[in-house]
Amino acid sequence: MRTKLVVGNWKMHKTVAEAAALVEGVVPAAESHPEVDVALCPPFLALPKVAELLKRSHVKLGAQDCFWEDEGAFTGKVSPKMLADFCASFCIVGHSETRGRFGKVEVPLTTLSHFSETDETVNLKIKALLYYAVTPILCVGETSDERAAGETDSVILRQLERGLGGVSSDELYGLVVAYEPVWAIGTGQTCDAQEADRVCGLIRGLLGQIGGPEAAEEVRILYGGSVKPENAFELFHMPQIDGGLVGGASLQADSFARIIAAS
Repeated sequence: MRTKLVVGNWKMHKTVAEAAALVEGVVPAAESHPEVDVALCPPFLALPKVAELLKRSHVKLGAQDCFWEDEGAFTGKVSPKMLADFCASFCIVGHSETRGRFGKVEVPLTTLSHFSETDETVNLKIKALLYYAVTPILCVGETSDERAAGETDSVILRQLERGLGGVSSDELYGLVVAYEPVWAIGTGQTCDAQEADRVCGLIRGLLGQIGGPEAAEEVRILYGGSVKPENAFELFHMPQIDGGLVGGASLQADSFARIIAAS
């Protein structure tokens, strides 16, 4: 039986003081549900403070992204080696926003090339994270145009195959996958629970082809995309969905607590 996992992705929100206050609100809720694994992914500048506050709880620390090299002339980047130094347990990779695939575009269209994540860079990050025993949370998902064109399954297959190229079946055990339909991220739209479960089942089947059925059964597959307290229970109790990668609703302790309780 796979343990449910709920991950809060704070994105570019919260100063250090605000992050500390949010942690103080979330930890008691998480501690009251020890049957659920909980992780928080604050902005990089808040990692040290959040790491300190989480030391005496069962809530895990996560990061929102990384670079694949240990060190070097890579201005502004953070390596898996640095994350491991803070005892980070998880790191999000391949999020649609780092790929430049937005459900709701809030930047000038001319700047989208700034967000240039590719399946190749996702693959490099996954391998680097696994080396340092930091669990990658690999995000996959289709845009509204891709869904309308009937390309959902092929897009996810491509993202998984390329993102996991060269990853062994043994290493798959140290992986989490998040299905995040791009059109549902930040838009208020949520994928129908039955369809979300179908896609998560598709992902598990593809993981079985890549690393074998035993490894695929152990991988936790999350749903992300406008997860709220009102829809979390239905989504998280579908047979192929093992929890959620939560964005906006993780920024308030009370709403995130209700999502944890719904798991």
